[in-house]
Amino acid sequence: MTNQQQDSDESLSSDCPVHANAIQKVSARSAEIGGGITVNRVLPSRQRRMIGAWCFLDHAGPAVFRRGGGMKVGPHPHIGLQTFTWMVAGEVLHRDSLGNVAEVRPGEVNLMTAGRGISHTEESLASSEQLHAAQLWIALPHAERECSPAFDHYPNLPGWADGNCQLTLLAGAYNEWTSPAKIYTPLVAIDVLSADGGELELVLKPDFEYGILVLQGEVEVCGERFVENELAYFRPGESQLRISLSPSSQVIFLGGEPFADEIILWWNYVGHSRAEIIQAQLDWEEAAPRFGRISGFDGGPLTAPPLPWTS
Repeated sequence: MTNQQQDSDESLSSDCPVHANAIQKVSARSAEIGGGITVNRVLPSRQRRMIGAWCFLDHAGPAVFRRGGGMKVGPHPHIGLQTFTWMVAGEVLHRDSLGNVAEVRPGEVNLMTAGRGISHTEESLASSEQLHAAQLWIALPHAERECSPAFDHYPNLPGWADGNCQLTLLAGAYNEWTSPAKIYTPLVAIDVLSADGGELELVLKPDFEYGILVLQGEVEVCGERFVENELAYFRPGESQLRISLSPSSQVIFLGGEPFADEIILWWNYVGHSRAEIIQAQLDWEEAAPRFGRISGFDGGPLTAPPLPWTS
């Protein structure tokens, strides 16, 4: 998915506030993206810019629509990041300028590495009547920011049961499990589903910061209640965390080493300087070879909002 805000703000990772308490509550901003789909944006926000290398987090849906409706996002560019799509319900078709065409279904991950530049489209399959997904971006470190673009699809991910909870490792490593997803910085992402509710003790790395986003239901952490589209943020330093999940609940547990590089996030770009973003914008507007072409999509490319600066 793309950042479709036409009043897109510059987001600086260094603007992230210092939070003194053990736990911080971050609330999402809600927006309609068409097709009957609501997106709740958790990262970046004024409350929290990043969690490790995770620099963008949208919770899309859950939405139900007429067959043939749903999401349809035209060609748009990315640089300096990886897009990470975790499907909870529904089916989405991905096309990109490398020639990849791939469907992503519930329980699967699409991981697209933009590197020096890529463009792609996303649309609900004609046979689909619902959409529920988490769309995340991972900032690439400075040394890898201009790596070759790539696309990977992961239909099989490590999963296990812990009490009344079913866990799926989406990215990184946790205890004896390792996700196949190719990433460039130390991080982790786990989907936790609890049909009947229950207690869960999570193992933490003291040098990681963490977040728990509630997708459905509610969760109690450190005596505080979090409901759908609220994020609980935890600064580094702890080695374990006990949470209590309500029946029919689902959360995403994210973590990573605090990101060392300062980045700028604007529209669909992650840059390590304004100059990188300005050049990417010019290349997109001039249809430069950097972002390639996409075949098979019925519709024109997205127009970027005006840059907030020129140098």
